[in-house]
Amino acid sequence: MENKHKRPGAPGGAPGGPMGHGMVMAGARAKDFKGSFRRLLSYLKPARIKLIVIFILAALSTLFAVVSPKILGSATNTIAAGVDSMTKGTGSIDFTALLQILFVLAGFYLLSAFFNYLQQYLMADVAQNTVFVLRTDVNKKLSRLPLKYFDSHSNGDLLSTVTNDVDNISNTLQQSITQLITSVVTLIGVTAMMLSISWVLTLIILVTLPLGIFVIRPIIGRSQKHFSAQQNTLGSLNGHIEEMYTGHLVVKAFSHEKESIEHFNAINDSLYESGWKAQFVSGLVMPLMGLVNNIGYVVVAVVGGLQVVSGQLLIGDIQAFIQYSRQFTQPINQLANIANILQSTIASAERVFIILDEEEAVSDTTQPVSLNQPKGQVTFDHVAFGYTPEHLLMKDLNITVQPGQTIAIVGPTGAGKTTLINLLMRFYELNSGEIRVDGVNITDLTRNDLRHLFGMVLQDTWLFKGSIRDNIAYSKENAPFEEVVAAAKAAHADHFIRTLPQGYDTILNEEASNISQGQKQLLTIARAILANPAILILDEATSSVDTRTEHYIQNAMTRLMEGRTNFVIAHRLSTIKDADIILVMQSGNVVEQGTHHELLAQGGIYADLYNSQFDQSA
Repeated sequence: MENKHKRPGAPGGAPGGPMGHGMVMAGARAKDFKGSFRRLLSYLKPARIKLIVIFILAALSTLFAVVSPKILGSATNTIAAGVDSMTKGTGSIDFTALLQILFVLAGFYLLSAFFNYLQQYLMADVAQNTVFVLRTDVNKKLSRLPLKYFDSHSNGDLLSTVTNDVDNISNTLQQSITQLITSVVTLIGVTAMMLSISWVLTLIILVTLPLGIFVIRPIIGRSQKHFSAQQNTLGSLNGHIEEMYTGHLVVKAFSHEKESIEHFNAINDSLYESGWKAQFVSGLVMPLMGLVNNIGYVVVAVVGGLQVVSGQLLIGDIQAFIQYSRQFTQPINQLANIANILQSTIASAERVFIILDEEEAVSDTTQPVSLNQPKGQVTFDHVAFGYTPEHLLMKDLNITVQPGQTIAIVGPTGAGKTTLINLLMRFYELNSGEIRVDGVNITDLTRNDLRHLFGMVLQDTWLFKGSIRDNIAYSKENAPFEEVVAAAKAAHADHFIRTLPQGYDTILNEEASNISQGQKQLLTIARAILANPAILILDEATSSVDTRTEHYIQNAMTRLMEGRTNFVIAHRLSTIKDADIILVMQSGNVVEQGTHHELLAQGGIYADLYNSQFDQSA
């Protein structure tokens, strides 16, 4: 599978650099559960006032819900007393009192539901704002990461972290926090109400609490490992799927469908293993808690029944207490379930925090220099660079380019041609040496100002989902439509655009597969023409078009290149014979330098490359 985001300068990427798409090892356990949990809570600090209000609302909702069984017990006692009076012939059921009790009970239930609604409404706002901030932090962080980070991480894995993991956190904040608050308040309120009925029965219920904790504690520890493995493997699966669907033509061209399916099945099997283990182990929590609770329930029913028979409790009290015993175990079960959900959530949070903790690109200078009228002089002064410090690709590169010159860069695959351009645009930082534009070190310019000096047309076309007009205008903010059309005409793209049903308003899909590869290249050339840069970079700019279209583009490029500095990377040496200087690169260094005729006369590497191309064409 070809990596469409390959690092230039080596076969499929870069020699000596990190491997292309790195995968997070499945099965890795969260390194710092408590630290990640505290850090996640820190995102809730701006909403502390709302959280206090939510806590008060939860307390009120729970209070009315907790008192209701006691009132219902009074209704039961009223009925029991009436039945007893009817049996003795001394009276009947007091329906007036019973209705009053039931009206009060209905009011309590309505108030509980009302406060619970307000609590959920506010919590939704807190949760979504918190996740909004988290997503924003991740997005900003991704924009500050150096290019080498994306070279060594799978696109699918990054997408999984930014979408699946953040959504997992969002769901937990939305649902589990309110459950946590309600469960704690319910636990306290129910305990108080049970003590008001019978301390003996309350003691029996309380004994089941440490027993339940003792039973589920080892399970929670085991489930965390499996949930962490599940999230990591899910990221690996997304990475594989993203690569396979993006490069499906390459997969089919090389008949690698079987290998792709086998690799998918291997990751999917790993996801299945970690997934069922996580769900199975965590699924043991509720049944075990139910077993402990039922044991307590049976003991309460027996002891409570004896107390009713002995006259120590009324039948309504024991009915209320049994309800409370159920309410007591419910928040414990919910807390156990929340603890279970937190394992998955913290595993997701840790993956997000790993991105947020990544080393960022070197910051722009605090006192930047501005080039108001750039001329396009470029100097590489004793430049040394390697994707890793141990393996330098360039060791002592020295190049001087005068304004308006056209510099052609040639060499075998992996020689460092595109790497040279990436260093010029400061996509990577130098190990040593300087690169200067008009005598100014590029590190003294902001990256934004530096990159505005360049226009690029790469061999790998990139177009986004949107109209053709917007894709061309991407290089110049608020570009008038007339300038867009002029740029398209200069790139010989206007004709084919107008033959489309919606013309310049034609919407390109996500892969821009509704136009040909050559047409994509023409649009990227039009985009570079519209930018009107001081320095133009062409990386195999005509490699994806037919001979006739290439002729038109070469004429347009000749006009475009006049009066500006041009860097041209080309494998077809016939396209660069008119270059002012041709640099021949090998293993990251310039080994030959001169005009086309001078280099042919030297009979070196360039002459061999040139003659071999024409021998093959013959």
